[in-house]
Amino acid sequence: MRIKGVDHKPDEDFAEFYEQARAGCLRAVYAAVGDWSLAEDVTAEAFARAYASWRTVCRHPAPRAWVVRTALNTHVSWWRRRRWEVVWDASHDAEDRAPESAEIDRNMMQALRALPARQREVVALRIFLDLDIATTARALGVTPGTVKTHLSRALAALRAALAPVHDGS
Repeated sequence: MRIKGVDHKPDEDFAEFYEQARAGCLRAVYAAVGDWSLAEDVTAEAFARAYASWRTVCRHPAPRAWVVRTALNTHVSWWRRRRWEVVWDASHDAEDRAPESAEIDRNMMQALRALPARQREVVALRIFLDLDIATTARALGVTPGTVKTHLSRALAALRAALAPVHDGS
C-alpha cells in the first residue's frame, strides 16, 4: 500500500487497504461460510485483527488472503466453541439472507454450500479473490497440488450442480 516518495501513516495505509479489500474479502468469506451475517461478523473481526497487526500484515505477500484466512479461522474457532451450546435449526439454511450487493447467485450459493469446507475455501480464495495457486496454497497452509486438486473437484461439482439450472433457460 505504500507509494514511493510519499510518507504515509499506518492508519492511512490501513484505511486505504480496508476500502479496497473489504467487499472482495466479504464476498470470499460469504462464499466459504454460506451465511451473510456470520460472514460479516468474522470478516469484521479479521479486519480488526489486521488493523491491530498492520505493521506485519502490510508486509504479507497477500494481505487480502491473510484477512480471509483469519476470518475463516475465526469462523472455525467460533463454531468449535459453540457447537455444544447451540442446537442448529436447519430452517436457518433455507433462506439466503444476503443483500443484493453480495452479487452471488442463489443457485451458486446452494452449490457452494454443498461443497466440502476446504473446496469452498479454495474457491473463495482462487475465484472470489483471484489469488494465484501459490498464494492460495500459502494462505491455506497446503501444497499447490492440493489447491489444484480441490479446485478441480470443486469446479466439477459446481458445473454438475449448476448445469441443470442453466440448461432449462
